[in-house]
Amino acid sequence: MENYDVIVIGGGTAGCSAAYNASKLGLKTLLIEKSGCLGGSMTNGLVVPVMQTGANSLNTDFYKKLIAEMHKLGGQITYQNNQGWFNPELLKICLDKILIEAGVKILFNTEIENAKIINNKVEHVEILNKMLSPCNGKIHTDNIMVITDRLSVRIGARYIVDSTGDLNFCQKIGCEFLPMTKDFQPMSLRFIMSGIKLDIFGNWLKELDSNREVTTVEQIDGCTHLSTAYTWDSTTEWALAPIFDDAVKNGVLKDNDRNYFQVFSVAGTPDSLAFNCPRLIKNYNPNNLEDVSNALIEGRQVIYRIAKFCNKYFPGFENAYISNIANTLGVRSSNRIKGKYVYTIDDLRSGKTFETPVLVSVYPVDVHSREKNSSTLERVLPYQLPIESLMSANFDNVFVAGRGISADEMAQGALRVQANCFSMGEAVAKYIKTLI
Repeated sequence: MENYDVIVIGGGTAGCSAAYNASKLGLKTLLIEKSGCLGGSMTNGLVVPVMQTGANSLNTDFYKKLIAEMHKLGGQITYQNNQGWFNPELLKICLDKILIEAGVKILFNTEIENAKIINNKVEHVEILNKMLSPCNGKIHTDNIMVITDRLSVRIGARYIVDSTGDLNFCQKIGCEFLPMTKDFQPMSLRFIMSGIKLDIFGNWLKELDSNREVTTVEQIDGCTHLSTAYTWDSTTEWALAPIFDDAVKNGVLKDNDRNYFQVFSVAGTPDSLAFNCPRLIKNYNPNNLEDVSNALIEGRQVIYRIAKFCNKYFPGFENAYISNIANTLGVRSSNRIKGKYVYTIDDLRSGKTFETPVLVSVYPVDVHSREKNSSTLERVLPYQLPIESLMSANFDNVFVAGRGISADEMAQGALRVQANCFSMGEAVAKYIKTLI
């Protein structure tokens, strides 16, 4: 049985940061990822750009490394003073490179099958050994193979970090979770359109919308970069509102299709925009596979309608096309672990300080609703998160990094964003180093 100091399960934002920093600190580190690439929400989910969380952030070594390496590859720009504008495809290449160079062992297309627990600690995990034949059975004359035994490999670990987002490993071993409301936050399915004449669209946007809190257009290295947004909420005056109203009136869009619309430039692609939509407002449970499947199906149908809407209504989109649809849903909240400390919205609003803070952030409380005029976007003063909120309450060597941390639902709405998740992963790695 091979042994590691740290096994990180899930190679998304928090998981990559945790694995990179653990290995850089001299810990023997294994990263297990169920898909075929690293990056999680940023690559499989097309969630770009990384939103800013303030000038006083903690545990940013990995994020700074990522920015520098992505810039070398031509997949990073700084726009509106935010360095986190990445190209999702180049990011896959970059993450492989920097984690391998740091000494991380990576296993793709791999999931944990089982785990051995002794005295509230995970002693080892088991994965299927797909390098060997998956069976010991006989091959019959009718060419049917009888599987008599599943070969597995045991891997020992002193510490486990679950950064799967949905806490798949923690659920498997019986970690205690916090209760979830049955009114789930809506999920999104992102996509990218290419073949756009961004200069034409950008000039049209600037004339249409003077609100620079919503619409921005900027020239960087001779290329047009932009962002704009619209929602069906009547609490804000949206410049794009008459256009969406007309599209619904004429049957180009369904009413629910326009509940949330947002686009961002993509670094390194002079003719593409990333869409932070559609937001799916049916009450889909992110922890239920049937609901997730139905959300993916619905999301792809809505994407087609939104693309046709853009072709018809937006200058510069006449020959644009769907070039990429996310492989995974954008999940805002799912399972959350019960940790040694349950962080609350009162902690966040009061700016409570802690002995071992994981991060310092000013990202607002951002909780989405399925109803009009019901979402929360609350600006706050700087707040911290303690390391104890990343520790399992009932397992001594299990940590969580990512959206599944130990926090109530309102506080989690501020903590879940990618920059904070980078800090969580880094903080866990540094804390584990102090324990070894």
